[in-house]
Amino acid sequence: MKNSTLILSPKGPGFLDFTAQVKETLKPWIKEKDSGHLNLFCRHTSCALTINEAYDPAASRDMERFLDHLAPQNLSFIEHTDEGPDDSPSHMKALITGHCLTIPVIAGELMLGRWQGIYLCEFRDQPSPRQIILSYL
Repeated sequence: MKNSTLILSPKGPGFLDFTAQVKETLKPWIKEKDSGHLNLFCRHTSCALTINEAYDPAASRDMERFLDHLAPQNLSFIEHTDEGPDDSPSHMKALITGHCLTIPVIAGELMLGRWQGIYLCEFRDQPSPRQIILSYL
């Protein structure tokens, strides 16, 4: 198994396409005929990972607005606000989207669809650097 940690530094809330960094990290690990699985794991509770359309930037903006609609900052039942009003809604959005992705590699190629990209979903208003663990086996 091969492992690496990517450090991503989002500027604020939104979807950050880091597909190119993932592919660059995989290059020395995968030979032409190799097959296996790439696992990505996010080590944080207020952001998440997803695979979504990467062709039209409007698609990711739509996803951001959808998640804001599901978990806005003004929900009356929110108690956990230790780090600000975006604290609990960030955890709620991460709960919905998830922290782990597995992508097959077949004949040396990452099996993303034609328009798919790998995204960090950042939900905090003032995020810190994010660690994404990549494991290939």
